Amino acid sequence: MKDILEDIVAYKRKEVQLMKEQLPSQRLYRQVEALMGSSLPSMCRALMASETGIIAEFKRKSPSKGWIKQEGSAEEIPLSYQRNGASAISILTDENFFGGNDAFITTAHKAGVTLPILYKNFIIDEYQLFQARLCGASAVLLIAADLTLGECKTLLRTAHELGLEVLLEMHDEKELDYADLEPDMYGINNRHLGTFITDVNNSFHMASMLPSDVCKVSESGISNPETVKMLRLAGFRGFLIGENFMKSDAPGIALKEFIIKLK
Repeated sequence: MKDILEDIVAYKRKEVQLMKEQLPSQRLYRQVEALMGSSLPSMCRALMASETGIIAEFKRKSPSKGWIKQEGSAEEIPLSYQRNGASAISILTDENFFGGNDAFITTAHKAGVTLPILYKNFIIDEYQLFQARLCGASAVLLIAADLTLGECKTLLRTAHELGLEVLLEMHDEKELDYADLEPDMYGINNRHLGTFITDVNNSFHMASMLPSDVCKVSESGISNPETVKMLRLAGFRGFLIGENFMKSDAPGIALKEFIIKLK
């Protein structure tokens, strides 16, 4: 099967270069510098303190399934997630493959969202970290499969300098060296980013290979509250769920019903 991740990263490199031409790095950095006195809510602390740990995702589209909710509103759905029990929110900001936009995070904040928001994108350049800080994200996703160990270390350091937490995503044993970088949150993606094949058993398989006292997050393919209960027993404290909610008519209500079953 064709490796979709290679296409996404190749496109992302061209996209970032175009963005730099439209808004030069130094201008972006100056805009972010003006924000550096403001504090951001901690996603890691929110997950560790939560009884449910649900990171509800605003995801309108995927490369494998096409549009999930093309009419989905960033003004309505993230706030509905907050009102219905989410511990944190993830917002897809990749436009070409996922129908996202940085403006969705700004819109969610203006609508009243105060929960930590994860900037969900394919980050390959520090420029994107400044974009995440500018639009009001609390945390960013760094994907081991996208980056060399050295690149990931540099981006993680820059994210922390900007006051952003890092959810570092791994998929298999070959990427465990990245865990030594000590991110704020250790993510295990149940979906292979090349083939988009999903198996939640991947989180159970990888759980014992991570440090025991860290914030572990299971990502993708979670549709059953019983699975979350078992993952919590395996040491996970965060559970990123998107399509299961977004494919429903009312994502916030779907989240509420999921949490009722979870408790």
